[in-house]
Amino acid sequence: MKKVLFGAALLLSTVTSFGAGYQLNLQGLRELAMGGTGTAWPWDASTIYYNPGGLARLKNIQIYASGLMIMPSTAFGNSIIANNQPISANTKTQSFTPFNFYVGGRLQENSKFALGLGIYTAAGIGLQWNDDWIGKYIIQDIQLKAICFQPTVSYRINDYMSVGAGFVYAVGSLDLKQALPVHGQLGPSYDDGSAQLSGTANGVGFNLGVQVKASENLQFGVTYRSQINMSIGGGSATFKVPTSLATSFPNQHFDSQLPLPQVASIGVGYRPVENLTLQFDLCYTGWNSYDSLRINFDQQTSSLKNMHAPRHYRNTLTPRIGANYKISRIVSVMLGGAYDPTPVTSGNVSPDLPDGNRAVITCGASIRPLRGFTILAALEGTSTAVHEGSYNYANFNGSYKTQAITPGIGIYYNF
Repeated sequence: MKKVLFGAALLLSTVTSFGAGYQLNLQGLRELAMGGTGTAWPWDASTIYYNPGGLARLKNIQIYASGLMIMPSTAFGNSIIANNQPISANTKTQSFTPFNFYVGGRLQENSKFALGLGIYTAAGIGLQWNDDWIGKYIIQDIQLKAICFQPTVSYRINDYMSVGAGFVYAVGSLDLKQALPVHGQLGPSYDDGSAQLSGTANGVGFNLGVQVKASENLQFGVTYRSQINMSIGGGSATFKVPTSLATSFPNQHFDSQLPLPQVASIGVGYRPVENLTLQFDLCYTGWNSYDSLRINFDQQTSSLKNMHAPRHYRNTLTPRIGANYKISRIVSVMLGGAYDPTPVTSGNVSPDLPDGNRAVITCGASIRPLRGFTILAALEGTSTAVHEGSYNYANFNGSYKTQAITPGIGIYYNF
C-alpha cells in the first residue's frame, strides 16, 4: 500500500510545484514581451506587481486589464520496452486563461503618494495525462489556480527615489486525480481504484520595492516578494475502491501547508537612444523552503497514513533581458528572453512537475490609437531541455520535455 499513500501525497505537492517550478511571470504584457523584466522601469500600472515603488512615478491614475492563454504540453519516455517499443506518453491538449487587473496612481498631480490595487493570477495551469499511462499511480490530472489581491501604497521621496509596499492575500483552488493500485474483479488497468483530492488554499505575504530614477535615461529597481505559506484546511479526499477496501480508504478531509517561495529581484533600465529602452533583471528565488510535503488526514487507517514526502528544491537565479523600441508616437515593439533554471534536484524528478532548465523567448507590440488609451499584445514561447531523471521515492524514472506557447492581449487607460 505504500505506493497508494505516496501517490496521494505527491498529488498535493503540485500546489507548490505549479505555483513555483511553474511559477507564472505573466503579470504585465509589456514586461512579459521584454523577457519578464520590469523591476527598474515603471511602464504602467502593472508596476504594482513588478515594483510597487514605481507606482508613485505614474503621472496619472491608470486602469489596466489583460488576459492570456497558456497552452502547455509535456512528452515522456523511458527505456522500458513494451511490444518491442519504448514506452512514451504525451499530455492532453489543454489551455489556461490567467488574467491581471490593476488600478492606481497618484491621486493628485503634485502628490508624492500613490495608491493602487492589483488582482493577478499567480498560478493557473495544469497537466492531464491519459488515464492508463505508465505513471497513472502518481498523477493523471491536475488543475490549479491561484489569484493574488494586492492593495499597494507608494511614496516618492524625491525626484530620484520612490518606495512602495503591498499587502498580498492569495487564494487558490486545486483538483487532482490519480489511479490507485487496487482493483475489482476485472483486474489491474481495467477497474483500478482512484483518488481525487480537491480543496482551497489561502495565505498572506507582502511585496516591497525601491525605484531609483538616476536620470531620464537610467533607472534602477530592487524588489522583494515574501514567501506565502498557502494553507489547505478541510480539503476533500475522495477514494473510489472496491467495497471490501472502503473502510481502509474512507472519504474524508485533509490539511496541509505549502510554501510559495520568496523572490528578490534587482533591475536596471537604460535608454541609449531616444526610441530604445533596454532592461535587465536578475531574480533570486528561495525554492529551498520547499524541502518536503506533509499531509494530515482527519482519519488514518492501516492503509492510509499521514505523509511526509521529500522534494528538496534548490534556490535558483534567473537572468532576464528585454528591449522596447518606439517606432512612432503610436507604435512600439518589444523583444526579450530569459534562462530559467529548474529548482528540481536529482532524484526528485516526477511527472507531476516534469520541470527542466527553461529557455524563454518573448515578443510583443503596443499601439496607442487614442490619447490615453493603449492596446498591448505579447507572445511567450517556453521550452525545456530534455530532462532525464528519477523520483527515487516512487522508483519512477524517465525523460521529459515541456513546451508552452502563451499569447496575451491587454489594454490600459490613463485618466
